[in-house]
Amino acid sequence: MLNRQKAAFVFIFITVLLDMVSFGVIIPVFPQLILKLQGGDMAGAAAVFGIFGTAFAVMQFVFSPVQGALADRYGRRPVILLSNLGLGLDYMVMALAPTIPILFLGRLVSGATSASFSISGAYVADVTPPENRAARFGMLGAAFGIGFIVGPAIGGLLGAIDLRAPFWAAAVLSITNFLYGVFILPESLPAERRRPFSVHAANPIGAVRFLGSRPVLLSLTVAMLFAFLAHDAIPNTWVLYTTYRFSFDERAVGVSLAIVGAASLVVNGFLVGRVVKRIGEYNALLAGLGFGIISELLFAFAPTTWLLLGTLPIYALAGLSGGPFQSIATREVQPNQQGQLQGALTALRSMVTLVTPGLYTGTFALFVGPLAGVGLPGAPYLVAAILMATTTVIVMRSATTLRSPAAASRGATM
Repeated sequence: MLNRQKAAFVFIFITVLLDMVSFGVIIPVFPQLILKLQGGDMAGAAAVFGIFGTAFAVMQFVFSPVQGALADRYGRRPVILLSNLGLGLDYMVMALAPTIPILFLGRLVSGATSASFSISGAYVADVTPPENRAARFGMLGAAFGIGFIVGPAIGGLLGAIDLRAPFWAAAVLSITNFLYGVFILPESLPAERRRPFSVHAANPIGAVRFLGSRPVLLSLTVAMLFAFLAHDAIPNTWVLYTTYRFSFDERAVGVSLAIVGAASLVVNGFLVGRVVKRIGEYNALLAGLGFGIISELLFAFAPTTWLLLGTLPIYALAGLSGGPFQSIATREVQPNQQGQLQGALTALRSMVTLVTPGLYTGTFALFVGPLAGVGLPGAPYLVAAILMATTTVIVMRSATTLRSPAAASRGATM
């Protein structure tokens, strides 16, 4: 039984890895393709790129609950396969797109079909005992990290040859992933454990209600909401902040982000499971949040480049909280609701993505503009620290239920 569970996890790990590499391949060249189709208009390209990002998040917000409900009705495998096939065809459309509207259409399809990572969470819950889920979710995070290290590197090399080559490479990877799933990936949800498709579950409003349907799940959702908000400080302001305060060039920015990627890979791939086994899910969750608060404060006030760079591995240790968050949440729902849970959490994450660019870039602009005299260009990271501290307070107030052994046994016997 143990070997079958491990084999099933290896299958889904490879699926997620291929998907993340294909997604990462287009990152270095997507803005340049928009710029080219805009005729070299940098301001116009920046505006269009922002619209594309918002549209992608909106599509994920709307369609993630649909994908989750479908996965509970028809199984995880067909939803993951359709996601990979849809992404592969979409990358082909973007590789051939002669105009911005057609490229935009392809991006909308990407947002609607990018289900493999979220449904993979339901797959992991299906094939993993509750006591091992935190480690497995950490490994999924490692696959995500590998994809975003390897993918952009491949995309940058191919983009130097031809601007559209990375899109063709992403299409090949996604179609390969689809074929891998067709011939190798087993189904994780038996027919007798599935449930009818529900329109109520397959929409964002229903997803939010579902997350608030149980006291523990509600506490976790609110805590994760603040954690998601805090997490987005670096993606939205790191380049701006390090360029402004520490005079980073492109190379320095790339090196710093590579440090984060490598450290996060170690944390998710090797530390999460070991730490959870040693101190338990709840304490690992608190430890990750503590490292997050410390690192955000150091980012905000670091006086030197070396202290800033030295903080990056500490920031990566905040990843200790991700696996426990997911693992505890999966114990609170039935086996045939795991897809709905993951779809709802993805919708929540997408909703946050709509808010954080304005929150963090606006805060940065305020403190390097009208409030520059305060001398706090790292204000976005202070905001993130406060949000992370709020998460910690919520988790600590829910300590009794989150630490309850009964919760684990309840999940194991469902």
